[in-house]
Amino acid sequence: MPQHLPVSSKPVARTLAALSAFGALSAFGGALLGVVMNGAGVPLGYLAGSPFTSYLVPGLVLGLVVGGTQLAAAIALLRNWKKSLLVATVAGFGMIIWIFVELAVIKQYSWLQAVYFTLGVLELILVFALLGLTPGLVRPFGQPRQLPPNA
Repeated sequence: MPQHLPVSSKPVARTLAALSAFGALSAFGGALLGVVMNGAGVPLGYLAGSPFTSYLVPGLVLGLVVGGTQLAAAIALLRNWKKSLLVATVAGFGMIIWIFVELAVIKQYSWLQAVYFTLGVLELILVFALLGLTPGLVRPFGQPRQLPPNA
């Protein structure tokens, strides 16, 4: 893995950073609602059968773990740190895992879960693009676009 992203990859890295920043802000907002307002109207009955009696612990995990890794990814990408793609990968998988665990614990579905699951998947797709694993998404700098063979 190169130490610095190629110039042609900067728009993709900025998009990934923006998605990570959005994920961080959303997680921090959700954590605030969970910790300060005990779920902000989300029924406590959703936690029945789980180890939680309030939204305090899930809110802290959401803010510190999910929001923290998303924020770390955004900062690392914007500063072009050597390990930025590793941090972004952890953040993307973290978001996806959060949604799976949330569904398993509360056994309730919300369209927001689909949004944040998709966010995690998009983050991973962009990491793959920056690693060169999806060559059609990011082309090397200075290389002309090639037309399909039948064009």
